[in-house]
Amino acid sequence: MRVATSKLLTNLFFAAMVAVGFSSTTSAAPGSELLDFWDESDDENTATIDHNQWQQILDKYLISDHESGINRFDYKAVSKEDTKLLKDYIGGLEKLDPRDYSLAEQKAYWINIYNALTVEVILDNYPVSSITKLGGFFAFGPWDQEVSTIQGEDLTLNNIEHGILRPIWQDNRIHYAVNCASMGCPNLAGTAYTAENTEEILEQAAKDYVNHERGVTFEGKKLKVSSIYHWYKVDFGDNNDSLVEHLKQYAEPELKAKLEGFDGKLTHDYDWKLNQP
Repeated sequence: MRVATSKLLTNLFFAAMVAVGFSSTTSAAPGSELLDFWDESDDENTATIDHNQWQQILDKYLISDHESGINRFDYKAVSKEDTKLLKDYIGGLEKLDPRDYSLAEQKAYWINIYNALTVEVILDNYPVSSITKLGGFFAFGPWDQEVSTIQGEDLTLNNIEHGILRPIWQDNRIHYAVNCASMGCPNLAGTAYTAENTEEILEQAAKDYVNHERGVTFEGKKLKVSSIYHWYKVDFGDNNDSLVEHLKQYAEPELKAKLEGFDGKLTHDYDWKLNQP
């Protein structure tokens, strides 16, 4: 009887630990703090970085579902040859020193490598129902695992997003660009980012997400938004009024009219299911 009771208590302990980890991870995202090593750039350099290999992967395996409005990645269909192509692409980026390029080129570099690394993490562990299942028993996802080494720096996905992209560019549209392989996430872009197209893609990504129900929707008088706007509220003005102003900037006329008169309760939700067909 004591053995059974002890086993039960142990199971309850581990369940509680998992619940605590889930709660702390999903209620507050990491802060934005610059990694000192990356606070450099060469804006006089007009050289470009080739993202053609990433484009080949996107062209072959990213499925734009116009009916649902959600882009899905066909992980199960990726061949061994294309898995190698993806790893070659990442390896090529890792050999570069992004600080040698302009800030515009760097921005595209970091968004693309973040998304490519996320796809690689899923492929390395496929099949999996959700990215949140990865990262170890006590982890909620793989974001704190070292996934890349660039110029001697071991980097995690969180390092790239919160230590480079967010603090350097201070652009809340970054949240529409980096993809977490989940149905609730803004779409993985079908076009590789470049210094020339980043602004256009970011603007379209913001519009697409704000005007999709997984981004913003009304349930009666209640406004339900993606949990991204809760986790990163600081990037959207740190209060509901500022967030609504941001949403209005990208909202289509019907949604914008509803937002104009909004003065009610705001809730949030997120779908962590894998973004596969």
